[in-house]
Amino acid sequence: MRIDGKELAGRVYAQLLERRKTVARAPRLGIIVGGNDPVIESFVRIKSRAANRLDVELVRVDLGEHETTDRAIAAIRTLAIEVDGIIVQLPLPGTLDVNAVLSVIPDDKDIDSISTATPEHAVDAPVAGAIAEILHQTGVDPKGKQAVVVGAGRLVGNPAVHLLERLGANVSSITLEQGSLDDLKMADIVVCGAGNPGFIKPEHLKPGVVLLDAGTSEQSGKVVGDCDPSCEAIASVFTPVPGGIGPVAIAMIFKNLLDLIEAKKK
Repeated sequence: MRIDGKELAGRVYAQLLERRKTVARAPRLGIIVGGNDPVIESFVRIKSRAANRLDVELVRVDLGEHETTDRAIAAIRTLAIEVDGIIVQLPLPGTLDVNAVLSVIPDDKDIDSISTATPEHAVDAPVAGAIAEILHQTGVDPKGKQAVVVGAGRLVGNPAVHLLERLGANVSSITLEQGSLDDLKMADIVVCGAGNPGFIKPEHLKPGVVLLDAGTSEQSGKVVGDCDPSCEAIASVFTPVPGGIGPVAIAMIFKNLLDLIEAKKK
């Protein structure tokens, strides 16, 4: 089963539009952008279009390429007073202490569940939320299944591990530096987030695997995933890149925003 992320995201947006009607004013989503990277700009444009779809005001703050950590922290603290949720668009300029910057995002406004100040967060990271939605929509129950997460990053790998553990899977994690692709051969569920184009091949996988590719990188001017497209032939569930997990994860940003607003009201 090939997942059409745009179609699934559309269903999520329809639900969010109904919830949006219960919010008296336009929600405000703050986004911190560092440097001048065309790839980052493309991600910001995607989020901006989704915000317009839901009548959410996007409040953007740009950091210079040579910004100091203190000024970045001050910008987040000021923004937190003005908005309902905050995204720090990664990567940040190399001049910044990323952990220190992320640590000041208030938990009740942490859309990406990325603050380093606390191990527990009020909402799931958007990619983890997208994975949960795809598993639900395809009737895949992770409980008791063997799962392997490839990559250990802030946005995909670590959140995916925590989600699958919470859902009852037996989870292991490998990275490009540690572990072996042989571990994938026994996995019922594989989540990819290494950002290494096409390095996972069908021979690395168990037939019938649920293969959720959230790894993105650029190759020959195109966005590609960690899995070679030929992997789809042996997977029972397959998310292509682009067009699979990505659109659903963007929708989950705005689900998180409404969740945080509603939690505050309660």
